[in-house]
Amino acid sequence: MKNPIIISITLLVLLGSCVSQKKYTSAQDRASLCETNLRTSENQRTVIEGDLANEKNRTKSLEQQIDYFKSTNTDLLARLSDLSIVSKSGAESIKKSLEALNEQNKYIKDLTTSMQRKDSINLVLVMNLKRSLDVFEDEDINIEVKKGVVYVSISDRMLFKSGSFKISNRAEEVIGKISKIVNDHKELDILVEGHTDNVPILTECMTDNWDLSAKRATSIVRLMQTKFGVQPERLTAGGRSEYIPKESNETSKGRAINRRTEIIILPELDQFFQLLEPPTADTGN
Repeated sequence: MKNPIIISITLLVLLGSCVSQKKYTSAQDRASLCETNLRTSENQRTVIEGDLANEKNRTKSLEQQIDYFKSTNTDLLARLSDLSIVSKSGAESIKKSLEALNEQNKYIKDLTTSMQRKDSINLVLVMNLKRSLDVFEDEDINIEVKKGVVYVSISDRMLFKSGSFKISNRAEEVIGKISKIVNDHKELDILVEGHTDNVPILTECMTDNWDLSAKRATSIVRLMQTKFGVQPERLTAGGRSEYIPKESNETSKGRAINRRTEIIILPELDQFFQLLEPPTADTGN
């Protein structure tokens, strides 16, 4: 029979040995778990750091995009501002151009209306003059429209004696008929021009053909005023001497045609010059 003491000691040793093994195994398990948890944590940290780096990159990219859009918007606003200025200036220019164009159109319309009215008056004048002067020889009186006005050309032999500015009795009849017609058109002026040939003249009363042509024109306007009641402010007398011939002065026939008095019926000069003035657009200044 074995010694109980030895058996007890042996059991205690064995029992102590079993307890230590369990603790060791448990410690190993805990260490293994900690190591596993540590590796998991390291992996998670690596993932988190990667995600953080990606987020930083995305944030940086977004910031760059924001800076780009800010710059683009600034440029766009500046361009829009410039465009606004240009558009305003362009609109003002277009407005002024349209105003000028409207004024020009109005001017053309008014001028056209005035020209049509003048042409109608000229037609009436020519018809009335030809009807009134029909009793006289056609070769002594010529009625025509030139440059938009009525010309009555009367030969020298019908109005004056050769080299004289004294009006004949037959001339008074012609001038009387013309005066009656122009008195029906108070809005018209009368210009009387004397013309000569190139044959020199020198008398006690006249130095040259300038004198002769001017005195003949003056005689006509004086007669129209004093005997036939044409208002003197409507009358103008002018001498043209030999310098606007209708025919060559080389022949007697040509010289006879050049010796003439022309009665020109035209709009009042003030109205005539107003028609020629272009309109000025109102700029608001």
